[in-house]
Amino acid sequence: MILPTLALVAALLSPQQDSIKAGVALASHAAEIYRGLSSFRADFVQVIDDAMLGPLTTKGRLLQSGTSKLSMRFSDPSGDALVMDGEALWVYTPSTTPGQVIKLPLPSGPTFGPNVLAWLLDDPVSRYQISYIRADYLDGSTVDVIGLVPIDKTLPFSRAVLWLGREDALPHRLELREKSGTTRTLTLSRIRTNQPVNDQSFRFEVPSGVRVVER
Repeated sequence: MILPTLALVAALLSPQQDSIKAGVALASHAAEIYRGLSSFRADFVQVIDDAMLGPLTTKGRLLQSGTSKLSMRFSDPSGDALVMDGEALWVYTPSTTPGQVIKLPLPSGPTFGPNVLAWLLDDPVSRYQISYIRADYLDGSTVDVIGLVPIDKTLPFSRAVLWLGREDALPHRLELREKSGTTRTLTLSRIRTNQPVNDQSFRFEVPSGVRVVER
């Protein structure tokens, strides 16, 4: 278990704290921990709140290794999957578009794709304007909440909020406020790190009868 430094805790608890300095310190610490992970596993609950359509809740399990390998396999809706295998992104949503899977090339440069954790925790200090929001409790544990506003205005979201565990410095919840007006909230539980990972976990096996659509 990795604990924040005493200086960091003192800064967070000080009534004269500077929200920018505290936020940057927390983001830097979280990024350092995140970059050192060999793997990250968690159960997730995702809520996508659209102003026109209302909230949509999905559930599943997330597995990540590095920035270009990611698996989000859904238990609700059952069978849906989003998989980055290091070379391509597979999007399979039989709940809405049965009979096909979309295969996309990973973007050049940082291959973050749908890896939201990497977008937020890979060099956050140079990518975002960061501020400390508040201390909070999540599932009975103390978390520190920070806000991130992208410096690069071409990103599809205008603001992100991270709930970082006080004890492990890892994200336990994140919220993205997209420019379209949609808010996406991802809550993570049963977080496990640095466990052995089989590459098979990041392979998408095309089901029989399913058509591959390459874009």
